[in-house]
Amino acid sequence: MNNSLVEVKNLYVDYKADKGVFGGTQLIHAVNGVNLEIKKGEILAIAGESGCGKSTLAKAIMRLENPIKGEILFDNQDLLKMSRQELKKIRKNIQMIFQNPYASLDPKMKIYDTLKEPLKINTDLSEDEIRKIIEDTACKVGLDKECLSLYPHEFSGGQRQRIAIARALVLNPKFVLADEPVSALDVSIQAQIINLLKELKENYNLTFLLITHDLSVIKYLADRVAIMYLGDIVEIGTVEDIFNNPKHPYTKALLNAVPDIQNEKKEKILLQGELPSPANLPSGCKFHTRCPYVMQKCKESIPCNINISETHYTKCFLYEN
Repeated sequence: MNNSLVEVKNLYVDYKADKGVFGGTQLIHAVNGVNLEIKKGEILAIAGESGCGKSTLAKAIMRLENPIKGEILFDNQDLLKMSRQELKKIRKNIQMIFQNPYASLDPKMKIYDTLKEPLKINTDLSEDEIRKIIEDTACKVGLDKECLSLYPHEFSGGQRQRIAIARALVLNPKFVLADEPVSALDVSIQAQIINLLKELKENYNLTFLLITHDLSVIKYLADRVAIMYLGDIVEIGTVEDIFNNPKHPYTKALLNAVPDIQNEKKEKILLQGELPSPANLPSGCKFHTRCPYVMQKCKESIPCNINISETHYTKCFLYEN
């Protein structure tokens, strides 16, 4: 029995960007051969530096970006082969929570109308049925019914993110993509939203793809973690695998970047240089330009997936037999 809700196979996403004052365009290689499996009922987190392709991958799964190659299977159906009409039918099962709660809500729409819109577009429910769903969903995310008659500017950042989460849940989706859902919020509010997401996942058996650079959020929320570098997954495993037994030098460098006052003398792996431009990808292993353990073969060949355990694999020549 296949326990996967989403499978991404050999996915590539390129897009054109302006070169600036000198004119012309350049090709940005944002996602480069990603293979990923998201199991039903889990939270899979994707971590990496800004510019590594996390958000582009999420938008590609939502079909907000058009991949040039690969497969995106949702419930064993390839989203890339669907017509616009077929996509409309399945899109209600795939919803997204955006990073900025200030920008993702229409300032001219009352909260009730914001939550009503996806129901009117995607269902044939009566007005009474829609009202009941909206009120129940608002209650799920900790909002009073009185809030529904207000506008977004009348709420705090945390309340707006609750509204954004309610909008994602109002269609009762199977799969939710959360793109940096707490990074725009104050620290005190972040904890409330993180706990809300965890509660929703446990109570309603939701499947999440969590995009974030905050490793503490990942450690608390996620079941598994994928580490992304220059558009590809370089390591994936359970939270315990990644935090307690990291293998890829890039994963170790990310973890070492988090201050640890209890173990200040631990060995540090420091990244060399800047993240290369996705317009000019390095040959061989994409990480070799910054890796402290670089070998000649790293510059010439692309490493394959190497199994560390049944739940843990990495792409690194250091672990070849």
